[in-house]
Amino acid sequence: MSEYENIAQRYIDSWNEQDAGKRKAVIDELYTADVVFTDPLVHVEGTEAIDAMVAGAQQQFAGLEFSLGPVDGHHDIARFTWYLGAPGAEEPMVVGFDVLALADGRIARVLGFLDKVPA
Repeated sequence: MSEYENIAQRYIDSWNEQDAGKRKAVIDELYTADVVFTDPLVHVEGTEAIDAMVAGAQQQFAGLEFSLGPVDGHHDIARFTWYLGAPGAEEPMVVGFDVLALADGRIARVLGFLDKVPA
């Protein structure tokens, strides 16, 4: 597994972690303190805001799980497709594409895109 695949998988794992304390610890380790996250639905800054956003997504999409698609990266930039759906489902409910900018091996910026959303 490349360093980019590793950090992308850890990113996905943080979205799936249901234990609030464990999730916050993963987020604090994975992201820089001043991380900026931007996607079509939200723009937040800092690990506290990231944790609150992930907790909200977990409530909104209870019972669904994120999974990782293909990952590519170079020069401290990673890009990948992700999926959100019921465990074992053939078709995901949501498909997205994220770009991570890394600083010293941690996520400093997330740029997210939504490729497929429910109607």
